[in-house]
Amino acid sequence: MEYSAEKLHEEKVFKDPVHRYVHVRDRAVWDLIGTKEFQRLRRIKQLGTTYLTFHGAEHSRFNHSLGVYEIVRRIVDNVFAGRPEWNEEERLLSLCAALLHDLGHGPFSHSFEKVFDLDHENFTRMIILGDTEVNEVLSRVSADFPKKVAEVIAKTYENKLVVSLISSQIDADRMDYLQRDAYFTGVSYGHFDMERILRVMRPTEDQVVFKHSGMHAVEDYIMSRYQMYWQVYFHPVTRSSEVILTKILHRAKYLYEHKYSFKHKPLHFYSLFEDNVTVEDYLKLDEAVVLYYFQIWQEEEDVILKDLCCRFLNRNLFKYVEFDPAKEYKKLTRLSVLFEKAGIDPEYYLVVDSSSDLPYDFYRPGEEEERLPIHLMAKNGELRELSRESDIVDAISGKRRTDHKLYFPADLIEKGRGNSAIKEISELLEL
Repeated sequence: MEYSAEKLHEEKVFKDPVHRYVHVRDRAVWDLIGTKEFQRLRRIKQLGTTYLTFHGAEHSRFNHSLGVYEIVRRIVDNVFAGRPEWNEEERLLSLCAALLHDLGHGPFSHSFEKVFDLDHENFTRMIILGDTEVNEVLSRVSADFPKKVAEVIAKTYENKLVVSLISSQIDADRMDYLQRDAYFTGVSYGHFDMERILRVMRPTEDQVVFKHSGMHAVEDYIMSRYQMYWQVYFHPVTRSSEVILTKILHRAKYLYEHKYSFKHKPLHFYSLFEDNVTVEDYLKLDEAVVLYYFQIWQEEEDVILKDLCCRFLNRNLFKYVEFDPAKEYKKLTRLSVLFEKAGIDPEYYLVVDSSSDLPYDFYRPGEEEERLPIHLMAKNGELRELSRESDIVDAISGKRRTDHKLYFPADLIEKGRGNSAIKEISELLEL
């Protein structure tokens, strides 16, 4: 029997708090789950530093990847199977791409990427195409199968219907993380009727569409996503921990570049500091490794690195005030001068952080990023763009919401009371 069609003698299941069970019957999928590159995802948190705000948010990229796979499995096996628009030969490709879509995430993903100018999607493709256990398993299907999986994840694969399953404005990736993140953070915002959405899904030549009768379930999903971004993903306390994490990494890189003598050599970071990261180096990084260095950096001679690591590990985070960069840039300039006078380095202790989200949009010619719209299918087969049919979605379509906050160490300011610079800082920050 060809490897691509090989099934396990007995179906394997993972107990899952969101989907109840994740079902695996394909030999290739089971073998991929067992690779060391996929198992590494157990050591990468799905929500980065959010556990410092919502203490239950300890779930991993491994959890999420299995969830995305399970949603796609249900779609292709239960919803699309037998429909003329669906090519059954794309089934295994869809399952593998769903399972591996987050393979290249690093520790504390987005903060890490910003500091070291990395792209997790590039690393996902490099792991899939490189000398790895994942590549070896995929190559058993066919010589060009790893390339096809990488193309689906890169959104360049010729069959756009397959791409849309894991990368669109309503896809398996988002449907899993909204529900999973809501479950583990304990909030009620991320819940929506996924069962209904799956029932009204229909394949077309180049994307998934939804029966018009399911519009309200899709509206519910859009609003859930909107609420989760502002109540969980952009929570100001989580952003404070991300600011400190980012500054720790910046400081460590700065010290390395200026020949600082670390008590414990940060061997795992050398290739990052030197902008020369190989796949092998990257795969050695996980959050256990990063937190180990933060732990030992608490004993460094450098006061800033030591303090920032203590803050992160002991959750002594920065406070924040609302900030409008367009109107308050002079205040920021003045605060920077005052921080210097007070002996507090503004480069590390006075930080403007911005969050921005576009809950739903449709493609407008000439824009940088093409956002394929969500389409509803009428009884006569006609496709209608969601915001034209839904007043709720129309109200938020194309409306980018942006929020700015100014972060600072209130404890250091409190300790310096009596200093004239600190007094003016307190007045400007209205402390």
